[in-house]
Amino acid sequence: MKHFRELLVQTVGPYLVAVVVLLLLRSTGLAQSVDLLLYDLITAQRPSPSGRDTPITLVGIEESDIQRFGWPIDDGLFCQAFDQLNTAGVEAIGLDIYRDKGVGPKQQCLRDRFRDTPTLVSIFNVASGIGPVPGTPAERQSYNDLSLDADGVLRRDLVHVSGQDEATVSFPMRMVEVATGDRHLRNAMDAGSHQDAWLSADGGGYHKEIEAGLGFQRLLRFREPGSYRFYSLAQLLDGDVPSDAIRNQIVLIGSTAPSLRDLFNVPHTRFRQSEEMFQVSGVEIHANRVATLLDHHNGTLNAGWIMPGWGNLSLILVCMASGTLLGEMVPTLKRSVLVVVALSAGIAGGLTWLLWQHIWVGIAMPTFGLLSMGGAAWLRRGAMSQQHSQQIKQLLGQTTSPAVAQQLWDQRDELLSDGRFEGRQLPVTVLFTDTANFTTVSEGMSPRELMDWLNRGMEVCVPAVTKRGGMVNKFTGDGMLAVFGVPLEQNSQAEAQAAIEAAIEINAGLEQLNKELLQDNEPEMRIRMGIHSGEALVGSMGSAERIEYAVIGDSVNCASRLESLDKHRHEGLLRVLISSTTLDLLDANFRSDLELEFWGPVHVKGRDQPLSVSELRMDIAPGAAGATQP
Repeated sequence: MKHFRELLVQTVGPYLVAVVVLLLLRSTGLAQSVDLLLYDLITAQRPSPSGRDTPITLVGIEESDIQRFGWPIDDGLFCQAFDQLNTAGVEAIGLDIYRDKGVGPKQQCLRDRFRDTPTLVSIFNVASGIGPVPGTPAERQSYNDLSLDADGVLRRDLVHVSGQDEATVSFPMRMVEVATGDRHLRNAMDAGSHQDAWLSADGGGYHKEIEAGLGFQRLLRFREPGSYRFYSLAQLLDGDVPSDAIRNQIVLIGSTAPSLRDLFNVPHTRFRQSEEMFQVSGVEIHANRVATLLDHHNGTLNAGWIMPGWGNLSLILVCMASGTLLGEMVPTLKRSVLVVVALSAGIAGGLTWLLWQHIWVGIAMPTFGLLSMGGAAWLRRGAMSQQHSQQIKQLLGQTTSPAVAQQLWDQRDELLSDGRFEGRQLPVTVLFTDTANFTTVSEGMSPRELMDWLNRGMEVCVPAVTKRGGMVNKFTGDGMLAVFGVPLEQNSQAEAQAAIEAAIEINAGLEQLNKELLQDNEPEMRIRMGIHSGEALVGSMGSAERIEYAVIGDSVNCASRLESLDKHRHEGLLRVLISSTTLDLLDANFRSDLELEFWGPVHVKGRDQPLSVSELRMDIAPGAAGATQP
């Protein structure tokens, strides 16, 4: 049960952490902030058409107008401005100034104009409870409420709220209707038959910013800031505005002076470098809204598209699943990281390109989902790799080659069961060594000196085995048991050849070692070796307190018996006895290069059938010591 709980934590834990991270990114608004930042960047960098190409003219109340006429502007001055505009033949006039309460002695003049002049549109504000100019007919009233995002940036356009009375129509919608006499768009919205890129809950890059039931909202379309035809109120009243310049135009009158604070942060704000923070006046915002409705009326609007909330959620889930699969299934961890990172960059880049084309799909959450779930898979694989590495080290107990270790990792699911190597019958080649005259040598050395002396010999023997894919299964006091062909089944011919090549390299290493021992006034080291091939039972053996990788069978016994056979027949530094079973596995060309001295059939303890044995003569062995196992 404990093992199961640990496995569950290691397997599921990283993914739970990844999901929690994603939920936090979304709930804290960080993911939305990233999406909105990208939206602002694209909006600011994407070329925008000029406002001069629209039939819209702005009349702004600037700081110079306030200094000249005072504030608030007298109603009589507005009456004069309306008369001049109507005389020039404008289509519609929208006053983006609150006048629910009159200013100056000619208040009735302003109210009469709004009551009787069919081109005039008055505003009111629902949120602030500010009414229109008194006496304005319902069909020329409009609300100028704007929808700011939580970060104070104006990105959305509240085009229409259906199910309201005749007076409750958005300022731009009313301006277009008064100018064109066309109510088809509003009627279609009220009937629910008009399709457009409307914002909805979790649509595009928004997360819960758009509440249901708040009317038809779309993303604001911006003309190049500051590009509309523009005149100051003073220029209009002084007669400096040519009639030809405003004939058949939609004229919007509003405040543009910074002191009046009718300025808004827009997507361009953070990307426009200037001495003062870049902001757009409310009257220009409304001009953009009117221009978009005119484009729709003329059939020239590229409405774009906004991914609905369910689509964003589906994409996030697909990316999370892809991150999990790629993190788990790609063979190597390095390649998995490269694939997931490349795919994440591709998705983010592709969705950003779509945004440039006015198609807004949430970018942050799918990208984070792919990376986080891929990262969870990498953590899980890393934890499992470390666990399996520890298991393998514990189970094998001794050294093995990096190549074999990699194979063990790649095939861990086949080899390991409940933390153990399952028992298997494998063809192996066993190499058994023992140090000659060890008892005599040990009598003349201290324990520390003796251990150092033995380790210098093992430093010669062990690398010669492991570099060829062999495994040093155990150290037997002053010798070792090495096995070729475990724990993974290999080519028997290659394993037999690798064992003999290891013996040749060990002989060369002993020659060099003994030169060094002679210089250090230490005893000479001589080794006996037995090599035999055959079947062996391999697997984990032991209890929970102590477990080791066991190699059991006749092949191990025979190699041991060959090593200890006729110890007195030992010439040179290394004596190697090889059974005919091993020699028969060798490639003919390789075997022909070996100098073998035939010892004949030998009866070994514990075996009924004799072994045909040969000694590998090292004095004329081929220069194959540096060769490695293919």
